[in-house]
Amino acid sequence: MSPTPPPSTTRSTDADDARSEAERIERRRWQALAVCLLVGFMSLLDVSIVNVALPSIEQGLRASPADLSWVLSGYALTFGLTLIPAGVLGDFWGRRTAFLAGLALFTVASGACGLAPSATALVVSRLVQGMASGLLGPQISGLIQEMFSGAVRARAFGYFGTTVGLATAVGPLAGGLLINAAGAHDGWRWVFFVNLPIGVVAFALALKLIPTRGRAVEAVLERRIDLVGVGLLAAGLLAILLPLVQEQQWQGDTKWLLIPLGLVLLSVFVVWERRCRTPLVDLTLFRLRSYTFGTLLGLLYFAGFTTIFFIFTLYLQRGLGYTALQAGAAITPFALGSAVSAALGGRLVSRHGRLVIIVGLVTVIIGTAFAAFAVHLVPGHGAALATAAPLLVAGIGSGLVIAPNQSLALACVPVARAGTAGGILQTAQRLGTATGVACVGAVFFAHLAAHGSWAGAFQLGVLVALGFELAALVCALADFRSRRHQ
Repeated sequence: MSPTPPPSTTRSTDADDARSEAERIERRRWQALAVCLLVGFMSLLDVSIVNVALPSIEQGLRASPADLSWVLSGYALTFGLTLIPAGVLGDFWGRRTAFLAGLALFTVASGACGLAPSATALVVSRLVQGMASGLLGPQISGLIQEMFSGAVRARAFGYFGTTVGLATAVGPLAGGLLINAAGAHDGWRWVFFVNLPIGVVAFALALKLIPTRGRAVEAVLERRIDLVGVGLLAAGLLAILLPLVQEQQWQGDTKWLLIPLGLVLLSVFVVWERRCRTPLVDLTLFRLRSYTFGTLLGLLYFAGFTTIFFIFTLYLQRGLGYTALQAGAAITPFALGSAVSAALGGRLVSRHGRLVIIVGLVTVIIGTAFAAFAVHLVPGHGAALATAAPLLVAGIGSGLVIAPNQSLALACVPVARAGTAGGILQTAQRLGTATGVACVGAVFFAHLAAHGSWAGAFQLGVLVALGFELAALVCALADFRSRRHQ
């Protein structure tokens, strides 16, 4: 008969086992985050990577200007319309299930885009791809909410901010590299085919690593989805977004009548949600000051910073004759600055709060203004080199805005509503992007038509973008001041 181990040995073994299990769980959740960020990068990359592929698509499919517009705006439209319902579905189904469904749909749609035999087929596939991306977005922020808490959550959102910044800024460079390698005629297809191996690998890893839903969301699974709310919200957002994304293609002023119609539909939606027993959007979320300020700030900031890439790429490629690869490389300094500062911002925000975002916004405004001034000083082919340092500064500032704002906005949101809250927050960002592109684009093209100066059009467009960034700064200062008073 073997001797019984002494109690001290047994306790030591149990402690070692518990510590080993805790380390395994900790390692697994960071691996799950890496999968989420990989998928988030892939889906957000497709917002910007197609910009430099448009000439290749036009040549390869003989696409019309209207087709090219829908390749860009159709993706953004279905992306924005899907976000809030997708957040609710994630809260209902479980975020792992919704994440896997969105990833599978996105991968299949990417393959359909790459194989598209005509411009019409490409537009339809892009609409489906945008819908899948909208389904993925809220699940990523919701999973971060679910897997992490406290300062560690802020750090995770810092990595997410790095991903957003890199995907936005690296897209043109990645598209330029692919088109340069595959050729102008069919190079655009590889912009979509590159998603296939990433999607397959990410799906296998997600099945293994992403946890099933926790108990925090079990209580909402018995609820029924508010289909009337879905219809009203989709109709309202569609009426607002359509004239914005089609501003250049739809001539005349009649299109702007859709915006007041959309506001009326959204007002009806709010009334319905207040009376509905199982609302699509929990309006009590907006009683959380941090969430309300964060949503508004995100809308204003994305209206400013994302539109700069839009007009800068046009200026470089059409105004100065840069290739897709050269134009993409010119934006790389912003991506590098954002990548470095975003992870740092996620750590600083837990200690310094909204002050980090204020510093970031001031830095972005300074960098953006100096980029416009650099184009004024060097309006010729050397513009990319002249704007490198200002864009690096703006990128550093942007990294201190996106992730910290998302972290602060969702900090007080209950985990059971994280998907819905993340969907609303990202919808505001998409609405801001569409609004910014419409306003900045209108000024840019109007000046170009009147004066024929690409450099002047870029500078004027940057001034409009700076207006949105200044409005975001005012919003951040107002929140900071109210917190100080409290």
